[in-house]
Amino acid sequence: MATPADIRRAALALPEAIEIEDRHGLWFNVGKKTFILQRASDARWIFKLPKARQDFLFEVRPETFAPYRAGALLWAYVDVAALSRDEAKQLVAEAWTTIVPKKLSAPYLAPPK
Repeated sequence: MATPADIRRAALALPEAIEIEDRHGLWFNVGKKTFILQRASDARWIFKLPKARQDFLFEVRPETFAPYRAGALLWAYVDVAALSRDEAKQLVAEAWTTIVPKKLSAPYLAPPK
C-alpha cells in the first residue's frame, strides 16, 4: 500500500521537481507546471497523466482512478492507498513526464548503459 510519504519521495526524486504547500493543499511542480497535487479538503490525490493512460485506468480500475475536470483539462483522481509502492512510483514518473519538456525527461527515461 502506498502512502503520501511514498508519493512525496518519488516526486521529489525527479529532476527539477519542487514541493509547494499552501492553504489549498500540497502541489508538486516543475517550474509553474503541476504534475501532482493533493487538496487539503480531499484524501484523494490528483495526477496529470497521459490521456490514453487515464482513459485506460478509468475503465479498468474505476475504484482507484476517477476523472477530474479542471476547465478543459482532464486529470485523474487517484486513491493512493489502493496502489502498491512500485505502482505509485511509476505513476508519479508518468505524471512528471506529461508536463516536462522532452529534453528533461529523455535522460531520465533512457535505459541505463
